[in-house]
Amino acid sequence: MSLDEYLKKRDFTKTPEPKGSLRKGSGQLRFVVQRHQASRLHYDLRLEMQGSLKSWAVPKGPSMNPEDKRLAIHTEDHPIEYLNFEGTIPKGNYGAGEMQIWDQGTYAGEAENAEELLKNYKKGDLKLEFSGSRLKGKFALVRTGSSEKKDQWLLIKKKDEFATELDYDAENFTPKSAYKTPAEKEKQKPQPEAAIEPMLASPAKEIFNDPAWIYELKWDGYRVIANIKNGEVKLFSRNGVSFNEKFNRLVRDLEQLENDVILDGEVVVVDKKGIPDFQKLQNYDEKTLGELRFYVFDMLWLNGMEMMNLPLIQRKSLIEEVIENTYHTFYCEHLEGMGNTFFQKAIDAGMEGVIAKKANSTYTPGYRSESWLKIKAVKSLEAIICGYTTSEDSAFKSLILGIYKDDKLDYIGNCGSGFSEGRKKDLLKKFKPLETRNSPFKKKINLKGRKPIWLKPELVCEVSYSEMTKNGSLRHPVFKGLREDKNLVEANMDQVATKQVTPDSEKDKSEKAGHLNVGGIQVPLSNLDKVYWPESGITKYDLIDYYLNISEYILPYLKDRPQNLHRHPDGITSEGFYQKDATDLPQWIETVKIDSRSASKQIDYMLCQKEASLLYMANLGCIELNPWNSCIGNLDNPDYTVIDLDPSEKNSFEEVIEVAQAAREILELAKITACCKTSGSKGLHIYIPLQAQYSYEEARNFTKLICYFIQEKLPSLTSMERSLKKRGNKIYLDYLQNRKGQSLASVYCVRPKPGAPVSAAIEWDELKKGLEITDFNIKNMPGRLEKKGDIFGEVLSKGLDMEKALERLNSL
Repeated sequence: MSLDEYLKKRDFTKTPEPKGSLRKGSGQLRFVVQRHQASRLHYDLRLEMQGSLKSWAVPKGPSMNPEDKRLAIHTEDHPIEYLNFEGTIPKGNYGAGEMQIWDQGTYAGEAENAEELLKNYKKGDLKLEFSGSRLKGKFALVRTGSSEKKDQWLLIKKKDEFATELDYDAENFTPKSAYKTPAEKEKQKPQPEAAIEPMLASPAKEIFNDPAWIYELKWDGYRVIANIKNGEVKLFSRNGVSFNEKFNRLVRDLEQLENDVILDGEVVVVDKKGIPDFQKLQNYDEKTLGELRFYVFDMLWLNGMEMMNLPLIQRKSLIEEVIENTYHTFYCEHLEGMGNTFFQKAIDAGMEGVIAKKANSTYTPGYRSESWLKIKAVKSLEAIICGYTTSEDSAFKSLILGIYKDDKLDYIGNCGSGFSEGRKKDLLKKFKPLETRNSPFKKKINLKGRKPIWLKPELVCEVSYSEMTKNGSLRHPVFKGLREDKNLVEANMDQVATKQVTPDSEKDKSEKAGHLNVGGIQVPLSNLDKVYWPESGITKYDLIDYYLNISEYILPYLKDRPQNLHRHPDGITSEGFYQKDATDLPQWIETVKIDSRSASKQIDYMLCQKEASLLYMANLGCIELNPWNSCIGNLDNPDYTVIDLDPSEKNSFEEVIEVAQAAREILELAKITACCKTSGSKGLHIYIPLQAQYSYEEARNFTKLICYFIQEKLPSLTSMERSLKKRGNKIYLDYLQNRKGQSLASVYCVRPKPGAPVSAAIEWDELKKGLEITDFNIKNMPGRLEKKGDIFGEVLSKGLDMEKALERLNSL
């Protein structure tokens, strides 16, 4: 066993190949397959054995189809360092040409030890099991004969869960970065029946906003490539395993498609709320409770045209039309640009995270790309089950988990939660054939006195966890399920998110934002990076994001009320305009027709009935929202009446607070419930609930009388004179806002003022010295609402008896 022949054939001053030397075995058997574009294209299979790499040249490349018996010509041993070699061997050197890694991972032999493995190699009869990205499962590598020039073997795939019946061409899976001639590029195009490995996403630490990216829900299911040709459907897992039998219902669904197409997506089983249940999917049959769905997010082939080199956004644009009229097949919606918002909505809905994808990215089969990123709220990873600890009153106590780091199996802790007793018994059945005497870890691990049963490291499971400790152990791991669709190579430290995402440069950003799916409605969004508040850099995106986050609090004060649209499409420094007659609205937006005497016609007022309507208004540039005081069905009777405390330029906010507290004292004497909010500008609004029991005229007259009492209490500070000249430097007690069709800025809405202030509901005890209008703004209001809740609710829940209230005041 020597590297003499390898060294003799090479001049290491002229070739970048590693010189290397014989090394002690690492304990873990590794392999590599390299695509070698030499005088003739071939693939080199190399197996780690006794300190070097046993090597075979496979002219046609390996195959996952058991029907293919691929010739493998034994060549000289290579050094271990060749496991990671890629590059160009210059002309004039042995093996000149391009060398690219096609696959790598670990393998196991049927032999019980290294000596027996070497013995089987010398006999020319190797039974191998590969755990790579492309080569998976059991193979035979057997010598068929030899001559003076060639030592010929055959590489044969065995029938197992990883085998495929399709034509298998290694060139379909060649790395995109590998050198190819034009003829080779044409040959590499995937055919409608080829088993294509899906493109994979890299983990990232944090969500981000970038108009050049799109954001999709991360579905917790099985990745599936669906090949449809001439009405025949073939479903493949990410490893090329057929899913036709398991998801026969989906096969029948896709047989309806009229096009030859390759679709990429995720199969899930969802509950009534549309949330995926991975364990139900694992055990799925047609009796499983829950709905089977196939969410399609990419299309790789359509009617003879390979689409993988098209931008992602173009590939997605055709999906909905192709899958129309199916029952179990759904288009995976996305949002452009608004990553933070989409991520929060996904988590609030019970999803595990989102996938961020560059809108212009092409599709690279079998590669984990940084053009696709996965961001999870709860961390999870695929770990290898290396054993379990026993329990007297249960099938087992906990799983012993490992993960590969630097090609070495490391212990990452035990997992004892996430499974029922029935689930434990099912797992135990799978464990029994894998039991072994020896620990798969090189280092001794501390199980704190618990008795281990060791297993061959062949099963991959998914676990969620809160964090990874400094010594590499999982904190609070929870078992989610076996990942039979994933392999050992994927269970490594590369899964742990370390990437910090930096958005693309400004010159690469597009202003177009697309649509946001809100409650099943596609809300158009545009120009999200437009700055609405120049002094603080707050953008249109920030406005939409704010309303999305506080929608549950503001919608009760908008619903069923005609809206006077106050639009600032170019931000607060440009003159805005009012719009009452709403035209060219999407069909899903409700309106109400109201006679207008001044316009001598009926006006179509927009109604803000739901979250989608709210975001639509924000996209129009409605920074502030101005609902009527009355609702449709009872437009002549307001739900509340308002005292608007409007200061002059000379009045301080402390003086406005003083008037508000005086008003509160009068209202309490009359036993009138009232709520207060900032105007979001200079003043305060005091709302008195009426519960639609009085007309606008009655409400206005009542409010006028209350204002008289306030003025009597503070005559030097307040005025009821509408004229600026007559009122002077006093605070105006404005009761005239209470007219049909008149509107005020809604509670919790943003105002088109510097600093993006919000009209904030405040408690009476907060009205004291030191309070500032700027204390409530677009940035801190969501946190305030989360902490305090809606403190303005009495405005819509209680009424009053005007006559009794005035009697109480007149009796003082």
